[in-house]
Amino acid sequence: MAFGAALARAMGDRPLLVFLWGDLGTGKTTLVRGFLRGRGYSGPVRSPTYTLVEPYEFDGITVFHLDLYRLSDPEELEFLGGREIFDGTQQVLVEWPERGQGWLPAPDLELHLQHREQGRGGALKAHTPAGVSVCRDLNW
Repeated sequence: MAFGAALARAMGDRPLLVFLWGDLGTGKTTLVRGFLRGRGYSGPVRSPTYTLVEPYEFDGITVFHLDLYRLSDPEELEFLGGREIFDGTQQVLVEWPERGQGWLPAPDLELHLQHREQGRGGALKAHTPAGVSVCRDLNW
Protein backbone atom coordinates (compact mmCIF):
# COMPACT_ATOMS: atom_id res chain seq x y z
CA MET A 1 0.00 0.00 0.00
CA ALA A 2 2.76 2.43 0.97
CA PHE A 3 4.76 1.83 -2.20
CA GLY A 4 1.60 2.19 -4.31
CA ALA A 5 0.90 5.57 -2.69
CA ALA A 6 4.52 6.64 -3.26
CA LEU A 7 4.25 5.59 -6.90
CA ALA A 8 1.10 7.70 -7.28
CA ARG A 9 2.89 10.73 -5.84
CA ALA A 10 5.89 10.19 -8.12
CA MET A 11 3.71 9.79 -11.22
CA GLY A 12 1.55 12.83 -10.42
CA ASP A 13 -0.79 13.42 -13.35
CA ARG A 14 1.62 12.11 -15.98
CA PRO A 15 -0.03 9.56 -18.26
CA LEU A 16 1.99 6.38 -17.92
CA LEU A 17 1.60 2.66 -18.59
CA VAL A 18 2.78 0.40 -15.76
CA PHE A 19 3.02 -3.39 -16.03
CA LEU A 20 2.69 -5.30 -12.76
CA TRP A 21 4.34 -8.72 -12.79
CA GLY A 22 4.17 -11.35 -10.07
CA ASP A 23 2.67 -14.64 -9.02
CA LEU A 24 -0.74 -14.91 -7.41
CA GLY A 25 -0.75 -13.26 -4.01
CA THR A 26 2.33 -11.08 -4.48
CA GLY A 27 0.34 -7.89 -3.91
CA LYS A 28 -0.40 -6.48 -7.36
CA THR A 29 -3.97 -5.46 -6.52
CA THR A 30 -2.90 -4.24 -3.08
CA LEU A 31 -0.31 -2.03 -4.76
CA VAL A 32 -3.01 -0.60 -7.04
CA ARG A 33 -5.22 0.02 -4.00
CA GLY A 34 -2.34 1.96 -2.40
CA PHE A 35 -1.82 3.84 -5.67
CA LEU A 36 -5.47 4.90 -5.77
CA ARG A 37 -5.43 5.87 -2.09
CA GLY A 38 -2.32 7.93 -2.82
CA ARG A 39 -4.31 9.75 -5.50
CA GLY A 40 -7.03 10.48 -2.95
CA TYR A 41 -9.56 7.81 -3.86
CA SER A 42 -11.39 6.54 -0.77
CA GLY A 43 -13.99 4.23 -2.33
CA PRO A 44 -13.79 0.47 -2.75
CA VAL A 45 -11.02 -0.89 -4.97
CA ARG A 46 -12.08 -4.17 -6.51
CA SER A 47 -9.80 -6.56 -8.30
CA PRO A 48 -10.89 -6.52 -11.95
CA THR A 49 -10.30 -10.27 -12.23
CA TYR A 50 -13.74 -10.81 -13.77
CA THR A 51 -14.50 -7.38 -15.26
CA LEU A 52 -10.92 -7.16 -16.61
CA VAL A 53 -10.91 -3.35 -16.31
CA GLU A 54 -11.92 -0.82 -13.64
CA PRO A 55 -11.72 2.93 -14.35
CA TYR A 56 -11.22 5.58 -11.65
CA GLU A 57 -11.77 9.28 -12.45
CA PHE A 58 -9.56 12.04 -11.03
CA ASP A 59 -9.64 15.72 -12.01
CA GLY A 60 -9.27 15.30 -15.76
CA ILE A 61 -7.38 12.02 -15.82
CA THR A 62 -8.59 8.45 -15.64
CA VAL A 63 -6.66 5.69 -13.94
CA PHE A 64 -7.39 2.30 -15.48
CA HIS A 65 -6.68 -0.87 -13.51
CA LEU A 66 -6.61 -3.98 -15.68
CA ASP A 67 -6.27 -7.59 -14.59
CA LEU A 68 -5.68 -9.72 -17.68
CA TYR A 69 -5.44 -13.06 -15.84
CA ARG A 70 -8.68 -14.32 -17.42
CA LEU A 71 -8.08 -12.82 -20.86
CA SER A 72 -8.50 -15.57 -23.47
CA ASP A 73 -6.97 -13.70 -26.40
CA PRO A 74 -5.08 -10.39 -26.54
CA GLU A 75 -7.50 -9.22 -29.26
CA GLU A 76 -10.22 -9.06 -26.57
CA LEU A 77 -8.55 -5.82 -25.43
CA GLU A 78 -9.98 -4.17 -28.55
CA PHE A 79 -13.53 -4.93 -27.35
CA LEU A 80 -12.78 -3.67 -23.84
CA GLY A 81 -11.98 -0.19 -25.16
CA GLY A 82 -8.27 -0.82 -25.46
CA ARG A 83 -7.66 1.85 -28.07
CA GLU A 84 -8.96 4.53 -25.70
CA ILE A 85 -7.35 3.02 -22.61
CA PHE A 86 -3.91 2.77 -24.22
CA ASP A 87 -4.01 6.04 -26.20
CA GLY A 88 -1.22 7.51 -24.07
CA THR A 89 -3.39 10.03 -22.22
CA GLN A 90 -4.31 7.92 -19.18
CA GLN A 91 -2.60 6.27 -16.24
CA VAL A 92 -2.87 2.53 -16.74
CA LEU A 93 -1.79 -0.24 -14.36
CA VAL A 94 -1.90 -3.73 -15.86
CA GLU A 95 -1.74 -6.99 -13.92
CA TRP A 96 -0.74 -10.10 -15.90
CA PRO A 97 0.51 -8.12 -18.92
CA GLU A 98 1.88 -11.29 -20.52
CA ARG A 99 -1.74 -12.20 -21.38
CA GLY A 100 -1.95 -9.12 -23.62
CA GLN A 101 1.38 -9.74 -25.35
CA GLY A 102 1.38 -8.68 -28.98
CA TRP A 103 -1.46 -6.19 -28.44
CA LEU A 104 -0.33 -4.07 -25.50
CA PRO A 105 1.96 -1.12 -26.16
CA ALA A 106 5.36 -1.02 -24.49
CA PRO A 107 5.21 0.11 -20.85
CA ASP A 108 6.82 3.14 -19.29
CA LEU A 109 7.50 1.13 -16.12
CA GLU A 110 7.54 -2.49 -15.07
CA LEU A 111 7.23 -3.58 -11.47
CA HIS A 112 8.17 -7.16 -10.67
CA LEU A 113 6.79 -8.34 -7.32
CA GLN A 114 7.82 -11.51 -5.54
CA HIS A 115 7.31 -13.32 -2.28
CA ARG A 116 10.19 -13.13 0.16
CA GLU A 117 10.79 -14.92 3.41
CA GLN A 118 9.73 -11.77 5.28
CA GLY A 119 6.96 -10.15 3.22
CA ARG A 120 7.30 -9.13 -0.40
CA GLY A 121 9.92 -7.50 -2.55
CA GLY A 122 10.00 -5.83 -5.90
CA ALA A 123 12.10 -4.51 -8.72
CA LEU A 124 11.16 -1.47 -10.78
CA LYS A 125 12.42 -1.00 -14.34
CA ALA A 126 11.95 2.12 -16.48
CA HIS A 127 11.63 1.93 -20.27
CA THR A 128 10.96 5.57 -21.18
CA PRO A 129 12.22 8.99 -20.07
CA ALA A 130 8.96 9.48 -18.17
CA GLY A 131 9.52 6.16 -16.43
CA VAL A 132 13.08 7.15 -15.53
CA SER A 133 11.74 10.39 -14.08
CA VAL A 134 9.31 8.46 -11.86
CA CYS A 135 12.13 6.18 -10.64
CA ARG A 136 14.24 9.25 -9.89
CA ASP A 137 11.35 10.83 -7.95
CA LEU A 138 11.01 7.57 -5.99
CA ASN A 139 14.78 7.52 -5.33
CA TRP A 140 14.76 4.02 -6.83
